[in-house]
Amino acid sequence: MLKRIAEFLLKMHGWKVDRNTPPEAQYCVMIAAPHTTNWDGYFMRLAFYVLDIPLRFTIKDTWTKFPMGLFIKPLGGLGINRSGTAQERGAKSYVEQMKDFFKENDRIAMVVTPEGSRSRNDKWKTGFYYTAIGAGVPITFGYLDYKKKLAGVGNVVIHPTGDKEEDLKVMMNFYKNITPLYPEKFAVDKRYI
Repeated sequence: MLKRIAEFLLKMHGWKVDRNTPPEAQYCVMIAAPHTTNWDGYFMRLAFYVLDIPLRFTIKDTWTKFPMGLFIKPLGGLGINRSGTAQERGAKSYVEQMKDFFKENDRIAMVVTPEGSRSRNDKWKTGFYYTAIGAGVPITFGYLDYKKKLAGVGNVVIHPTGDKEEDLKVMMNFYKNITPLYPEKFAVDKRYI
């Protein structure tokens, strides 16, 4: 039922879904880029319903508690303790917490926005890379191309080698040709071009 509703809503907005999805999209760290507007989350969630991708995303743990948890958890939200540093709170780091989610789920596409915000950022955060290595999972590339009005998961998959520079060059090469809603707010990480 959700799949049909999602297909209808995407069609109403003029979007298409690239159904040529790699099998790794069922258990991976998935990059979501470019990320320049809150609309990205809406279109991504709809596209992933259509593609039957087990989308999950981390969010501050207070958002997964009552009453917001009633809305956030069904959308894929997983609570993560973000208060202070790991040392200050006597808890695991963000990367360690994210790795644990892979131990707890047989199907999970942990969606990460490495740009860190909807503003232009020339240096992407790389915790996703260490999460993938630690969890032993591939990295896939979710995208929304506003010029083509096309949503999907790229056929390029990274099985992290530990050579972060070379692996991230592949990623930047993929995303440099994707058009966000606000192109002036997007940049690939210049360190890996």
